[in-house]
Amino acid sequence: MKVLIKLFATFRNERFKQEEKDLPPGTTIRQVVAQLEIAEEALGMVMLNGRHTPLDQELSEGDTLSLFPLVGGG
Repeated sequence: MKVLIKLFATFRNERFKQEEKDLPPGTTIRQVVAQLEIAEEALGMVMLNGRHTPLDQELSEGDTLSLFPLVGGG
C-alpha cells in the first residue's frame, strides 16, 4: 500500500521532506517511526490525514502521515 510520509523541522535532517512509501498491509505508525530511526521520545505530534492519532494506528492505502518533533525553547 502507498502512504505519503511528511517530516517536519529537525526530522528532515538527512532524511526527506515528504516521500511516498510502499508499505505492507498492517503497518503501524510505530513501525514507520522505527524504520526512520526516530526516537519515540522525540515525537511532538503525530497526525494521520490531518488528525492526531496514536502510534499503534495501522496505516491504510492513500494515508498521509505527518511527524513533528518536540518544540523546545525558552
